[in-house]
Amino acid sequence: MLSTPKRAAARCAGLAAVFIVSALTAFTQSTPYHMVEGWPDLPSNIKWGQVIGVDVDAQGNIWVFHRSDPPILEFDPSGKLLTSFGTDMIVQAHGLAIDSQGNIWVSDAQGKDGKGQQVIKFSRGGKVLMRLGKAGVAGEGPDTFNGPSDLVVAKNGDIFVVDGHDPDSNGRVVKFSKDGKFIKAWGKHGSGPGEFSAPHSIALDSRGRLYVADRSNSRIQIFDQNGKFIAEWKQFGRPSGLFIDKNDMIYVADSQSNAKQNPGFKRGIRIGSVKDGKVTAMIPFDEPNPDANNNNGIEGVAADAAGNVYGAQTGGEVLHKYSKTTVSQR
Repeated sequence: MLSTPKRAAARCAGLAAVFIVSALTAFTQSTPYHMVEGWPDLPSNIKWGQVIGVDVDAQGNIWVFHRSDPPILEFDPSGKLLTSFGTDMIVQAHGLAIDSQGNIWVSDAQGKDGKGQQVIKFSRGGKVLMRLGKAGVAGEGPDTFNGPSDLVVAKNGDIFVVDGHDPDSNGRVVKFSKDGKFIKAWGKHGSGPGEFSAPHSIALDSRGRLYVADRSNSRIQIFDQNGKFIAEWKQFGRPSGLFIDKNDMIYVADSQSNAKQNPGFKRGIRIGSVKDGKVTAMIPFDEPNPDANNNNGIEGVAADAAGNVYGAQTGGEVLHKYSKTTVSQR
């Protein structure tokens, strides 16, 4: 029979083993998803650039933002191209969002030749409806951006922009009214609550809470719409892209995790629920060298009402569609 100290040691070892197994389970989820080959059907006169943004509209059509002209593309669910626009308007394509009225919003994260460093609102037909920020001017004031990475539009029309793509810049969230008037900003460079290092994406859940992909800090930060810090999550990896669907399922694109950056995590898309924060599935990214210090993974992510997941890949310059079925879809 074990003595009391030995029994205690054995009990601790057992608890440690349970913890390790639980942690590994959280990070090595299996996936029920399969890549759909040959989707979308990109016309021969358009070539992919780095694909960075993707979203799905109320009709189930898929909108894509990539670093080539034309930069904004609309596909139907079968993969047929419906619309394209924005040629010669964007310096560096980055964030993409669709508001409740079906308008298309994008962020241009760099400035050059009097363009860029802006958030632009388009109609579905490509007409410019609003611009936030000064074209080609970098700054951190109420009317300038310094690398706007992404944005989201609340139900009441308020606009939230994550700004400060450069890890050394003053990362922040900037809030505007529906007519583009500056309301407030919060955040600074750092790793504490409400601080950011290369904030890269933003999403809203059904309760109106904001989720920010604080990428270089390998975490998601959660806030209310006035900037009050609620929580941080690290179980979804090193987040580049966020998407939350109507059922409060969260999809997180991790394009950078490796042995040096966020050890113990692999690149891919992690899926879970904002209701409990648990990771329930993962779509792995097939990286030949998973420890390479590059950014070839999927940065943008979205899901449609049928449960299909879309991954926008920068390094590979491609848009992937993942389905829970095994039958190829065109």
